[in-house]
Amino acid sequence: MPTRSHPYLAGPLPRAFAHRGWHLDDLAGLENSLPAFRRAVDEGFGYIETDVHATSDGVVVVHHDALLDRTTDGTGPIARQTWRTVQRARIGGSVPVSRLEDVLEELPGARFNVDVKAGAAVEPFVRTLQRLDAFDRVAGASFSDARLARMRKLAGPRLITSLGPRSAAVLWANGWLPFLRLGFLSRGAMAQVPVRQGRMTVVDRAFLRSARHAGVEVHVWTVNDKHEMRALLDLGVHGIVTDRPDRLRELLIERGAWPSSGDDAMLAE
Repeated sequence: MPTRSHPYLAGPLPRAFAHRGWHLDDLAGLENSLPAFRRAVDEGFGYIETDVHATSDGVVVVHHDALLDRTTDGTGPIARQTWRTVQRARIGGSVPVSRLEDVLEELPGARFNVDVKAGAAVEPFVRTLQRLDAFDRVAGASFSDARLARMRKLAGPRLITSLGPRSAAVLWANGWLPFLRLGFLSRGAMAQVPVRQGRMTVVDRAFLRSARHAGVEVHVWTVNDKHEMRALLDLGVHGIVTDRPDRLRELLIERGAWPSSGDDAMLAE
């Protein structure tokens, strides 16, 4: 299993993730766009969370939804359209949808947490990382244990991944039954979870203790309230994913935990 020795985890704690980039202010409505990613980097964020699908001809595109409709002027499922068609869609009516490889090439100093949204995108995603030799700065994530297993099989130990739902459930159960020591059953280096799932609290001291015993980090999504961010950092989480990177940065600066360019071991551009 990948550990903190992996280059992706070389940066300082806590990790601040700009969820779908910086889509605030003049960039409102431009989530998962190249300008949103570029702005996040310009604002000092070293980690960016994003999502990918694959077109019908196997091109990996940065987009959250399976359909183009919500965020672009295009329509229909990405998986049923060629890249030639998808690239004509405009996010917010103004910015083109990007290929993952374009984003990685444009921002070589940023680390990306990539949620692979569909099974058909797994192999093209891994091929993209292989072609660009980007394993040191890209983590694979998914809400599907099967997709994650496929990523690990194709990429091998060079690819660092999050835990899938089953592995996260094992950590949670082990937090309440620590004598079972089930953490070794978890697959992945990062538990990326919500604070709560329905009425159930996921992230608490027991969960963090279980994660520590398993040797994995805990990244919490999607946290936009500054008071909740503070409480989670006090609890000891390793990272926060947010749609309000401005608030998270402000809080980390207040705590003396915002990395300067000299502190962060980012890859050289």
